[in-house]
Amino acid sequence: MKPALAFDKPKQPSQWRDMPNGELIATQIEAALAPWWQRIFGYHLLKLGMLSGAINTEKSMVGHQVVVAGRHKNADVVAEIDDLPFLQHSVDTCLLHHELEFSVDPHHLLREADRVLIPNGHIIISGFNPISLSGLNKIVPFRRQELPWHGRFFTPMRVKDWLHLLGYEILEDTRFLHSSLHTSVNQDGWWFKTWQKIAGKYLSRFGSVYVIIAKKRVHPLTPIRPKWQIRPKFRPVKVTTMGGSHRT
Repeated sequence: MKPALAFDKPKQPSQWRDMPNGELIATQIEAALAPWWQRIFGYHLLKLGMLSGAINTEKSMVGHQVVVAGRHKNADVVAEIDDLPFLQHSVDTCLLHHELEFSVDPHHLLREADRVLIPNGHIIISGFNPISLSGLNKIVPFRRQELPWHGRFFTPMRVKDWLHLLGYEILEDTRFLHSSLHTSVNQDGWWFKTWQKIAGKYLSRFGSVYVIIAKKRVHPLTPIRPKWQIRPKFRPVKVTTMGGSHRT
């Protein structure tokens, strides 16, 4: 297994249109998340990165929503998303859309998101599935230099393993867009719709994009009270002699 740590930061897209079919990907992610917004509650929703910031979350039950990105005019808070200026356990939901692929240390990025999430908070992650038609583009030499294939694709199973180690319960793992995504896709064409329906039914694991929704589980520790041993009082035991007393 290749290490997750990278020594050179890959070029990162600042908007969905920077990637081929990026706007289609964003639309499909929004459709996958739509049923969940009425089930996720809280006070603060954190969108990490500009791709996360561009996802439509108007139907979310979480009213206060903040976009965090480094040196971007449309960010609400200018900061590095792997070094968040928020207190521990202060955020109800974190969105990480296609950030792990372009992070130098995705482990640290997840740990930082976990730090600011409250117990029972939610983290939502999307990314490119390397075991898919889109993932096959990484074996093409000239395409590995293009967005998004110059980034590192992590399998959904690997991401879920990281989340399990942090104590998360996986609520949803859905995959969609069975396409190579390197050429323009006509999402309204009958062939595209038919193929997506067939592939979604029989080849669902091989979708090019995945969305993982997980809940932070914190099990309270029950302190073990020491069993104090009361020192018994010293009480001499009267022992009768074997022969008793003798008269003279």
